[in-house]
Amino acid sequence: MTNKRVFIKGILNKATWNTSDNEVTPEAVFKSRRQIIKTLGLGAVGASLSTNVNAGLIDLFGDSKPAEKFTIKPLDFSENQAFKISEQLTPETKVTSHNNFYEFGTSKSNPIENAQGLKVEPWTLTIDGEVDHPITLNYDDLYKIVALEERTYRLRCVEAWSMVIPWVGFSLADLIKKAAPNSKARYVAFETLYDPEQMPGQRNRFVGGGINYPYVEGLTLAEAMNDLSFLAVGLYGKTLPPQNGAPIRLVVPWKYGFKSIKSVVKIRLTDKKPPTSWNLLASHEYGFYANVNPNVDHPRWSQASERRIGAGGLFSAKRIPTLPFNGYGEQVANLYKGLDLRKNF
Repeated sequence: MTNKRVFIKGILNKATWNTSDNEVTPEAVFKSRRQIIKTLGLGAVGASLSTNVNAGLIDLFGDSKPAEKFTIKPLDFSENQAFKISEQLTPETKVTSHNNFYEFGTSKSNPIENAQGLKVEPWTLTIDGEVDHPITLNYDDLYKIVALEERTYRLRCVEAWSMVIPWVGFSLADLIKKAAPNSKARYVAFETLYDPEQMPGQRNRFVGGGINYPYVEGLTLAEAMNDLSFLAVGLYGKTLPPQNGAPIRLVVPWKYGFKSIKSVVKIRLTDKKPPTSWNLLASHEYGFYANVNPNVDHPRWSQASERRIGAGGLFSAKRIPTLPFNGYGEQVANLYKGLDLRKNF
């Protein structure tokens, strides 16, 4: 399949759906992880796990990666100029080798090492709940249900590092509209694949960071229908690697990265606020909204700045100021008019 680029004009577990700067910011991140493990009572094993998480700091700037078994294919897509930014792209090797995907382990290098055998064909994605026309998509449908386009977004991790990534996919709103939400729909809940045989972190809570799987996330319906909310099926012009959330993941660029749930199998519209995994695990540290906010620090580290991952090594990483809503305030600030974003973090 050839890679077509056409410029378009546009505007810029078992989930319970009714109820988952100090200059060295990463060190504080790792201490936070240790505290969570300690709180969960994982003891010595938790300490070992935390050491593995700490090793991820080196992974961030390394280029080594194992031989891949997973098949990546080129995609046909248009390039949406309204969603391009002038900032330098993060090297593809960094995007695919430095990942948080606890289903495959807590070290940044674990996902690329452990996810290459992930089976994504066949795949089923359901969109149901408070909709008039429930939808079930198979693997092939993911690439043709809506015309694919490329959008370049900033990604800001809650751990205070960031990337600039060219995603390929389609608007979340376009898919939701096809399901026809009814008058009761207020929120959109998402769920990751639950397959402990393929995902070692799901079958062992020590490996998986203590999360109660499957991983779940949620948005308000207004957030989900915003132009920026995106379902990605590829990056850098090719299908997603498993460590980046193959075959389909959410991308919500004005929120911290953990909101952008990977390997999605369920989207459900509901009248109640859905549970979210990190909020369930540590509600005082990870709120439902998780909007990027340099004025609201994590309990253990500052969010005022971030390390922008580039082509160089550890000491060449550029620290830059973090922008409100990750620089997307013009498009999304109106969603939170009148809402106290310190209380609703």
